[in-house]
This record gives sequence, structure tokens and C-alpha cells, in this order.
Amino acid sequence: MPRELNGKTALVTGASKGVGKGIALELARLGCRVVVNYNSDAQGAADTVREIQDSGGWALAVQANVGDSVQVDAMFARIAAEAGPLDILVNNAGVQTWKPLLELTEAEWDRVLDTNLKGCFLCTQRAARMMLDKGGSIVNIGSGCNKIAFPNLVDYTASKGGIEQFTKVAAVELAPYKIRVNCVAPGAIEIERTKEEAGDYADTWSKLTPLSRVGVPLDVARAVAFFVSGESDFITGQTVWVDGGLFTRPAWPY
Repeated sequence: MPRELNGKTALVTGASKGVGKGIALELARLGCRVVVNYNSDAQGAADTVREIQDSGGWALAVQANVGDSVQVDAMFARIAAEAGPLDILVNNAGVQTWKPLLELTEAEWDRVLDTNLKGCFLCTQRAARMMLDKGGSIVNIGSGCNKIAFPNLVDYTASKGGIEQFTKVAAVELAPYKIRVNCVAPGAIEIERTKEEAGDYADTWSKLTPLSRVGVPLDVARAVAFFVSGESDFITGQTVWVDGGLFTRPAWPY
């Protein structure tokens, strides 16, 4: 267990369910005080907070649409007042639209880019301002579509590809302040949303994954924990793939 995480304050966006919840629970297990951000799922956020508190941890649920600068500023003001300066930010909040490029509406494009990419920018900027004097760690959650095309997910793919490049620029600019910025890119992770994508999501994707299984939120959370710990103190601007080798395997005819 990374002992230096004990007492650190972390904000995890989109932590009411799925991967974000898994990250929040793992950081709390490692001793972090966790701010659980959510947009509309108040009950899910309350459940995440309760699980952390039941395990003896400290947690606070804060509502904000991360793509709205006014709401983001209000969230960070509340964090400063009730949790203190951040040590860790995990930009996990994300949405997607399953629709072909030629049918995608402008409103759908804007919603996904505002949440996934603009939200990453707004939260990173505000968190980094909190970290200027003491340093910190920021982890952005990418996707396998950082590397390959995902048909019917053009807005999501554009946002996640942008997150990887944003990670690199932010890492370079924030390095003088001892703020490290990295990206974790999950592969096929079984959560509430992905289970709806296929009749048997786990079986479908485990057949394509070299390690012969799908991932779970804890797999992603452990990679995040590594990046925010002192064990990765000389690592910044990098992307790690938590995909069981899925996006390393080429389309091979035999």
C-alpha cells in the first residue's frame, strides 16, 4: 500500500458508478480523503460515499456538470471550504453517443466534447491552481480509442484522443510546479453501461482479449493508484493501457 497517500485529498469526477466509483473506493482504501463528483446520479454518489464511510474513510459528494465552468468553480470552492486543497485529481467523468458519423447531431457532439474534453480541461486547470505551491498528481481517463478507431463513437473517440494529447501538454507545462499528469486508457471494462452494449459483454470481449478476460473497475483503479503515488514520482505525460493486451493485438488472419 502506498503509505504516502494516507491523508491526501482526491477528487474523482463521475464517481457515482462504474470505473469512477471503483477509483474512488480504491483511493479511499489507500487512505485518501475522497471528493465524489457526480452530475445527475445523486443516489449513486451517496452510495459511493456511504461505502467509503462504512469502511472508515472520509468522503464528500459534490454535484457539478464538469463541462460547465460556473458549476466547476462552485465545486472547487466547496472543496476548498470543506476538504482543503487537492493533492489528486482523477478526470473520469465521461459520456458517449452510439451513432454513425452521418447521423450525429451537433448537440450530441457538443455534449460529449463538453463533458469529456472540456471537463478535463476545466478541472485540470482549477485543480492545478490549488496544487501550485505543493505539487500534486492528475490522472485523466482515456480509452482504447486513444489508439484505434471506434465506429459509431466518433464524438467519444475525438474526445478521448484529445485527452491523451491534452495530458502531454499539461504534463510539460505543469512539471515546473511538481504536478504530474498522466493518462490511464482502459480496454473492455465490465460496468453498468458496457453490459448494455452486448448480450454477453464479458464473453464477447474476453474472446478478443489476450489475457482472456474483461477488466473490472479495480483494474483501472490500481493503475490510477500507481500514478498518484510516489512509486511513479518520475513519470509524467504518459499513457498506460489497462486492456489485457486488447489494443496491442493486431487484426491477424491466422
